[in-house]
Amino acid sequence: MSETDTRAGTTAVTDDDDKPLLKVEGLVKHFPIKKGLLQRQVGAVKAVDGIDFEVRRGETLGVVGESGCGKSTMGRLITRLLEPSGGKIEFDGTDITHLGTSGMRPFRRDVQMIFQDPYGSLNPRHTIGTIVSAPFRLQGVEPEGGVKQEVQRLLELVGLSPEHYNRYPHEFSGGQRQRIGIARALALKPRMVVADEPVSALDVSIQAQVVNLMDDLQDELGLTYVIIAHDLSVVRHVSDRIAVMYLGKIVELADRGSLYASPMHPYTKALLSAVPIPDPRRRAAKSERILLRGDVPSPIAPPSGCRFHTRCWKATQICKSTEPPLIELRPGQRVACHHPENFEDQAPQDTVLLSAAKEAAALVADEVLAESAQTSAAVAAEKGPESSREGAETEAEASVEEAADSASKEPGGK
Repeated sequence: MSETDTRAGTTAVTDDDDKPLLKVEGLVKHFPIKKGLLQRQVGAVKAVDGIDFEVRRGETLGVVGESGCGKSTMGRLITRLLEPSGGKIEFDGTDITHLGTSGMRPFRRDVQMIFQDPYGSLNPRHTIGTIVSAPFRLQGVEPEGGVKQEVQRLLELVGLSPEHYNRYPHEFSGGQRQRIGIARALALKPRMVVADEPVSALDVSIQAQVVNLMDDLQDELGLTYVIIAHDLSVVRHVSDRIAVMYLGKIVELADRGSLYASPMHPYTKALLSAVPIPDPRRRAAKSERILLRGDVPSPIAPPSGCRFHTRCWKATQICKSTEPPLIELRPGQRVACHHPENFEDQAPQDTVLLSAAKEAAALVADEVLAESAQTSAAVAAEKGPESSREGAETEAEASVEEAADSASKEPGGK
């Protein structure tokens, strides 16, 4: 091969590496609600309602959020276990959004899933050897050395004994079953693995073992992970970037360091405040945990505008009427919020809090409220008076605040 060919080949590989392995645009999944004898549709559960993100080659994307926010549905959509209602899914440059069973068969080797429940995801009537070898049988693949030898190698890879080949799932603990699920997902040497709550059903002593196992396998096999989890400590340990979901939407997407050091969406800040700090010296310290008001609204009829405004202590009228776009406010940190934390206010003209925000503020520590109130002012002060236009905007904001105070003092004002 000539030097020119070598350079061309190197350039081609570099270009491919720069492209995302998975690209999702406007992904939507609505589950219809039907009633009556004629089974007419009367509504829909908007489980995933328009999300955009990319997964780079070799990285781990963590997805967090409260129960019912659409995390697991999103995972099943990108693996095409569910048919999307709208949007686009590209895997390695190929559109797989509406591929049928035969069209998806080649991609099944590249995209696998680890399911949340290690008890329900394994057939109790099949032996471990049959379960782990199922991908070879379905894809018509004959591994080198034979199926049995490859399955035993996989069992050994995930920390089990090759002698477990002829045993049944009921003979194993939860952690061992999850290892079997991991072995099955890795059987065809996939390029991307979607792990839906891979350690939530396991004992704490086992969780660290499974997480470290997944890390080792990623380094050894060059895997790309999408890990869906509730445990923010686990997500912080394994993820390169983190997407925060709320009621079918991604509200913040950032790299691990930026998200944990300086969260910009109030919902992200509330989630992080719930993470316990294992420090005995803080035992008597006053908790600054943010308690969110009420439960997540129904995905059948989500709130208008920003979906978090019914529980947010910073919500104003623009949050209720206008949905904030997911935009990049800092390099590598995308946020969907009109009044972000640790950043300049995106809607400084709207300062009057909604009644729901005032009720939510009663559950937030005074220190957190003071910090949130000073965020925009501190950022603006750091920038300094760059132009007279900024001064005019500041005066306009002060006028709005004065008008709001006057309205509240008038008879009949709230």
